[in-house]
Amino acid sequence: MQDSNSDQVQFFLTPKHPCSYLDRNNAQTLFFDPREVVSPQIYQNLTDQGFRRSGSHLYRPHCGSCRACVPTRVPVEQFTPRRSQKRVLKKNSDLHVRLEAATFSKRHYHLYERYISLRHTDGDMYPASEDQYRSFLLSPWSNSLFVCLYDGERLLSVAVTDEQPRGLSAIYTFFEPNEEARSLGVLSILKQIELCQELGLPYLYLGYWIKDCDKMNYKTQYRPTELFVNNRWVLMT
Repeated sequence: MQDSNSDQVQFFLTPKHPCSYLDRNNAQTLFFDPREVVSPQIYQNLTDQGFRRSGSHLYRPHCGSCRACVPTRVPVEQFTPRRSQKRVLKKNSDLHVRLEAATFSKRHYHLYERYISLRHTDGDMYPASEDQYRSFLLSPWSNSLFVCLYDGERLLSVAVTDEQPRGLSAIYTFFEPNEEARSLGVLSILKQIELCQELGLPYLYLGYWIKDCDKMNYKTQYRPTELFVNNRWVLMT
């Protein structure tokens, strides 16, 4: 691909490695050249081609014949909350949203550490550390913000979100693990959809949906959803 301010750029393919989501050992990942300056337009173009951000790196699964990881996005102007999602909004009407700078703070990190320690002990992010938190969620070149949910002055949830020319990209959400009844993960996505609408941005990008991975099924619960299939976005109603 090309950008008006750059020459042809390179991509790098990793060796085969264990898949983080399915029981297979031949996964591969395509990375955008980390030496390149990532302009907002390059980031948007790559997002529209199914790439995601992890820290300062942009990547996309590139696993031979496997196409299980399907990029998803919500066209927010067409979005209508389901009955269950309306109940989540009503249940949490006592909470308020704050948009905060995407910088390291002990308050955000302590919630992240608690979330990982109680919800994701089987994942690559356990055990949490400050260095791992910074390298995973923060980037010097992305236009990121934290969409935070508060109960009074008590921080309950942080959605790490990147603002792009044509949408918001939901990078990662962590929340108070002992507040299951509030469905904070669902609420955080609904609040990001609302933020897209307020900012006049057409899409919320939710990352990869994997049909055979239960923990990824939530990504198609926000209808309509668009899936990136055969290099084009397809509407799923």
